[in-house]
Amino acid sequence: MTVAPEITQSELDDLHAALSGLIEVQFEVLKLPREILIGFEPSQIGTIVGVLMDACIPQLDKIVQGQGELFRALGLVKHEGILKDREGYPDYLHEPSGKRLELKLLYVDPAEAVMKVTETRREPSARLTQKVTVKNVDPSRDVMLLLAYQLQPHRHDAELYCPTITNLAVFSMIECIRARDHRLRVSGGYWFGDFETPAILSRIGKAKKSNGLPVDTEHYGRKESEGYDFNEDTNFGKLKRIPYQPLQRFLRDNGADYSVTGMYPKPWALGRKGAKAAQLGLLDLSATEVQELLE
Repeated sequence: MTVAPEITQSELDDLHAALSGLIEVQFEVLKLPREILIGFEPSQIGTIVGVLMDACIPQLDKIVQGQGELFRALGLVKHEGILKDREGYPDYLHEPSGKRLELKLLYVDPAEAVMKVTETRREPSARLTQKVTVKNVDPSRDVMLLLAYQLQPHRHDAELYCPTITNLAVFSMIECIRARDHRLRVSGGYWFGDFETPAILSRIGKAKKSNGLPVDTEHYGRKESEGYDFNEDTNFGKLKRIPYQPLQRFLRDNGADYSVTGMYPKPWALGRKGAKAAQLGLLDLSATEVQELLE
């Protein structure tokens, strides 16, 4: 049996360089006056900007005046979804390389206090859902395109704020999927069906496991009150919960909450918090959670 080739770091580096023209792009199609921003929650901004960027990125040559050639050279076009639903995977095709890209966005708080700010760092809301699995990921072509963005003053009117791309990263999709699914397995979770529904142990299931009793892998529920051994994992695939070190490093470096330790493909730790957490056996925790435990 022939093993399919996987995307290489060199290919990822080349793709990153090819797409670097996206950094500092300002989406002027959305201009929010400074005085109304205080009324927005970051989650609301995320919903608006997510739809906007998804549609506009392949059309930047028509949107950003005077830079048509630059954005046409990016080579990004909308990809026909292979899952045949409204959230079709993947989002884009990079025509020069043939790579398929799935867009994910990372919200960065504005530099000025023009919006509501939470006391602790916000968990990134983007996720790799259960619709993206080893069944439909092409290891040689598929990439996560992660764009960090921030609401910044419009370049010609400081009273208006526009979504602005501040950084980007590209990651092997198959590695992200493997790390995501590894976390599910090592935490006692289970895939129901043929990679259809990810589930985690309920309190009842954990009690059975700790007492050496078998758990029911034929049924699952959505709430603890239903009394099943497994409940559907409603946080499955959130970026902070994918223990892939390059991804977590990008989250950290761009001001998001991140995991300080992980077990895929082998144990790793990020920074002093990660080293301390690993020393204490505190695995699969975020920087915020570790800080609270160590205080």
